[in-house]
Amino acid sequence: MTPSPVRWIVKRAGLYLALSLLFCGMSGPRAHGRESLRWIQSIPLVGVEGRIDHMAADPQGQRLFVAALGNGTVEVLDLRSARRVRSLQGFHEPQGLGFAGPPPRLFVSNGGDGACDMLDGATFQPLRSLRFSRDADNVRYDPAANRVYVGYGDGALGIIDARTGDSLGCIRLPGHPESFLLEKEGSRIFVNVAGLGQVAVADRASGRVTAVWKIGPNRANYPMALDDSGHRLFVGCRDPAGIVVLDTKSGRHLAAVPSDGDPDDMFYDPARGRLYVTCGAGFVDVLEVARSGGVSMIERVSTAPGARTSLLVPELRRLFVAIPHRASQQSEIRVFDVAQ
Repeated sequence: MTPSPVRWIVKRAGLYLALSLLFCGMSGPRAHGRESLRWIQSIPLVGVEGRIDHMAADPQGQRLFVAALGNGTVEVLDLRSARRVRSLQGFHEPQGLGFAGPPPRLFVSNGGDGACDMLDGATFQPLRSLRFSRDADNVRYDPAANRVYVGYGDGALGIIDARTGDSLGCIRLPGHPESFLLEKEGSRIFVNVAGLGQVAVADRASGRVTAVWKIGPNRANYPMALDDSGHRLFVGCRDPAGIVVLDTKSGRHLAAVPSDGDPDDMFYDPARGRLYVTCGAGFVDVLEVARSGGVSMIERVSTAPGARTSLLVPELRRLFVAIPHRASQQSEIRVFDVAQ
C-alpha cells in the first residue's frame, strides 16, 4: 500500500526530529564546541589493589605520588616516561600526600595508625614520623611559611615544620576535617567538617577557628576548591550530590548546582574559569564558573566506577585521575590535558 503524501511528510518529519534529539543527547555539553578535557594516556599500576586515595606532585621533577590506601603503598610515577618507578612500602592506609621543599620532602598521612611520615623527597629514606591521635587524612603545604598541615582525629589540623619535621602544635576544629585549603592572599584555612555539614574557617596566625559556615540543605561535604582572587569557595557535597559556592568574605551562599554522585576531589582552574569535580560514579564533571559565582555544567567526562580522586597540576596543564582495579578494569592513572 502506497502511503499518502501527507502521511509520508509527517512520518519523515518525525524521523528527523527523533534523529536530531538523539544526536543532541549523544554530543553532550561542550565548552565552546571543544572538549574541555582530552584523555592523552594511561599509566598502569599493575598489582595495586583496593582503594586509591589522594595524590601529590613534584612539577619540577615531573613526578606524581599516589596514595594506594588499599595496597598500603605509595606509588611513585615518572611523568616523563609515563611509568611507575617505585612502590614505597610500610604504610598503614596512606590517605594524604604532600610534597614540600626545598629541601625536598614527601609527607604521607596514615589513616590506620594516625602517623604522618616524612621522607627524603629524593631518596625516599624515612626521616621522621609524627603520631597523631588517629585517622591522619588530608595534607596541605604552605610554601611561604614552609609548614605542612595534616587533618586528623575528631577535629584538628596538625602543624609540621616542613624542613625538620618538628611538631608546631595544632588547630582544634569542631569535627573531623575532610578537604581543607589554605588561602594564598591571607592567613585563613577553610575546612570541610563533613559530619556537621559545615565549613570551619581557621586563622593560621592565631591558631583558632574564627567562623563556622553552614552549607544549607547539602551535607557530606568532602571535596573543596578555592578561587582566591575571586573570593569564592566551592564545596562539593554528596547528600545530595552537588556544588555549593560560598563568598569567602562573608560565607554567603552564591550558587548551587547538582553534580554526579560521590564527589571526592575538586580543583579550580583560574586560567580557564573551570571547575573539575572527580566523582566515584564514574565521571569528571567539568563546570564553567561565571564571575558572579554561578556555575554550570559544560561536560561530563567518563572515567570508571570508583574513580573518585584526582590531582590538577597547573604547571603541567594536566589532570590526573586515579582508576582502581574493578572487574576487568585494571588500576591506572589516567592523564588528561586541560590546555583547551
